[in-house]
Amino acid sequence: MIVPVRRTLALAASRGSRQALLIARTATTTTWRPVAARRPVTACFAAVPFSTAVRLCSQDAFHAQLENGAPLKSNLPPVPQTLTEKIVQKYAVGLPAGKKVKSGDYVTLAPHHCMTHDNSWPVALKFMSIGASKIHNNRQIVMTLDHDVQNKSEANLKKYRQIEEFAKKHGVDFYPAGRGIGHQIMVEEGYAWPGTVTVASDSHSNMYGGVGCLGTPVVRTDAASIWATGRTWWQIPPIAKVTFTGVLPPGVTGKDVIVALCGLFNKDDVLNHAIEFTGSEETMRSIPIDDRLTIANMTTEWGALSGLFPIDSVLQSWLRAKATTSAMLRPELGDQARFTHAKIDELINNPLTADPGATYAKELYLNLSTLSPFVAGPNSVKVATPVKDLEAQKIKLDKAYLVSCTNSRASDIAAAARVFREAAKDGVIPKIADGVKFYIAAASLLEQQAAEETGDWQVLLEAGAEPLPSGCGPCIGLGTGLLEPGEVGISASNRNFKGRMGSTEAKAYLASPEVVAASALKGYIAGPGWYQKPEGVEKVIVGEGSGNFEQDKARSIEDALDKLVSQADNIIANAEKDLFGGASDAAAAAEEEETLTEILPGFPEKIEGEIVFCDADNINTDGIYPGKYTYQDNVPPEKMAEVCMENYDKAFREIARPGDILVAGFNFGCGSSREQAATAILAKKIPLVVAGSFGNIFSRNSINNALMGVEVPRLVKRLRETFKTKDGEEKVLTRRTGWKLTWDVRRSKVIVTEGEGGQTWSQKVGELPPNVQEIIARGGLEKWVKAQIEA
Repeated sequence: MIVPVRRTLALAASRGSRQALLIARTATTTTWRPVAARRPVTACFAAVPFSTAVRLCSQDAFHAQLENGAPLKSNLPPVPQTLTEKIVQKYAVGLPAGKKVKSGDYVTLAPHHCMTHDNSWPVALKFMSIGASKIHNNRQIVMTLDHDVQNKSEANLKKYRQIEEFAKKHGVDFYPAGRGIGHQIMVEEGYAWPGTVTVASDSHSNMYGGVGCLGTPVVRTDAASIWATGRTWWQIPPIAKVTFTGVLPPGVTGKDVIVALCGLFNKDDVLNHAIEFTGSEETMRSIPIDDRLTIANMTTEWGALSGLFPIDSVLQSWLRAKATTSAMLRPELGDQARFTHAKIDELINNPLTADPGATYAKELYLNLSTLSPFVAGPNSVKVATPVKDLEAQKIKLDKAYLVSCTNSRASDIAAAARVFREAAKDGVIPKIADGVKFYIAAASLLEQQAAEETGDWQVLLEAGAEPLPSGCGPCIGLGTGLLEPGEVGISASNRNFKGRMGSTEAKAYLASPEVVAASALKGYIAGPGWYQKPEGVEKVIVGEGSGNFEQDKARSIEDALDKLVSQADNIIANAEKDLFGGASDAAAAAEEEETLTEILPGFPEKIEGEIVFCDADNINTDGIYPGKYTYQDNVPPEKMAEVCMENYDKAFREIARPGDILVAGFNFGCGSSREQAATAILAKKIPLVVAGSFGNIFSRNSINNALMGVEVPRLVKRLRETFKTKDGEEKVLTRRTGWKLTWDVRRSKVIVTEGEGGQTWSQKVGELPPNVQEIIARGGLEKWVKAQIEA
């Protein structure tokens, strides 16, 4: 995302930091997303800071990090850092001496580990296509096979063999199909280590935050670059602090926490933010590691780029248990083991915590003591309802799922088994309800073995559950047990977007493992009856701030003082204008002067077409490109064009035409990291997407794959005002508007004509610099990097 200079300068002014001013002048990124602005805004786009290990040696850092290679000097006291910033500081390379990274900075990252899964072969093809032949650091890379493990077709088995052979050739750690879901492996095998940055080419990399590891997703092209250079770029997002107060009541789980957060803060409150969870020692002790992993995992669905828990005593105890187990079962590894007491001692002796007074973009709180079991849906994580309310409706169930990296660890399987054990009569485990199918798959083989040792796995099988191999399966819409038209399903997984787990005409709900099990047993959505409501609790207490009235009151007073200072500044500025109006007016006129962007030879100065309007917010990547096609390699462009937007609106394929401008609502492209969400739109021969806002990972994929995008919230508002659904009418999901949009690239402006004889208006947008034009003209980042290598 290109940061408008004006915004970055404001940030610099508030912090008194000369370094931030340098970033405003030389901000660099390979993801580009112009933002509508009242006045011309520009941002410099430097050449991509990575291509191959050979070429990287001439540039180890972004220009924003350097000024003639000299350390920056300042008499200002050091600015406090958040936990996120401190971890990034450790893994950022090429920083000037004394440079402290902050939210908004662009950095070159050398992540501790990078995981790829079934997409490892497509990443390998990108890696080889750019001319790379050797993985820069094979100990940095992990490959797992987990998404399409039920697919026994020769094509899929061939791909799996290719991935395994590639991993062996390069000495990369490899985990075969059936061993477990990649994210679970990264945690249980110690790759996602507290206080490190670990990435994966999958949107649920956020899960690593449950063990104090800054996990965040990258896309396939980024992964190929990490393989080749050991590095990638990242802009540190705005950072939100979420404070938990109280303690989890009996019968309430981590799944209920994140479902409630997604449903109660459902206005994109943390969209494209990094989250840090915090709370008192007593509060955090009530959230075990498995629950933290669930919460962190689903911060993706909440819209965040990471979800980081503290490195506290709860985590230390978990790590000690892992280290002891490792020492007992694998003594031959010695100090080469990933879990060792020596490493834990080092972690404890060099604690990483947020500094007092660290700056957060926003603060939210949730009182855990007021929480009850919740269910998300149908078909949205933004709708959260207490279990008791749905139970009263007796919503008939067809399928139940205890699957995914979110909630299918041994503790989750134990919770589900407890439901059936407690319902047993004379020691006989009851069967699931007639007409209901219950599918179970452990997060990893190790977790399944642990559940088998306690007898929990056998209880569920005895109840009639159908076991599936450890892998993503139904969660990603692959393999056995998908939802059919008209069916209702409830799952302990993380994502219930329309069509993700099967038919777009089915309804999918999300809940904790015990609620899923109780629902399978009773035949309708229901809880196990374990919840114990604390005395005096009548509603969930959430809000902005820390949840501490005195602290929040003091902060409010500070904010009020800042507002008064700002008002005083405005009064002074207006007085200066009255006294010295000529100079001020001249400056304003100069600011309003049109700024022209250089256009590369052959790049179009204007892009124009008719607007086809998809009137919805949060159109996710499953809606844009269905998951069932994501891991089919070599899908022809014609097929990609045919299924583009299929899970959002099947009529899109007939309504949209080549050359159209696709306009959608806010947070377009949220969800998974699949690159086909961008390439399918290109296959439809749509050159430009306009939205109120974009999901961060879609923006990254767009520029990497040569799809152009512009944010124009005003256009979305005008379209909704004009084509508002009337009472009694069915909403039109995709419509040809008859409106024309022209993007004048040279003048950084969009011009909209509202139909035949309608008004015409224009809106300034961010600049598309020549170096971004070059990447797009080359056909994307992969081809651009290859051209740089061959030059």
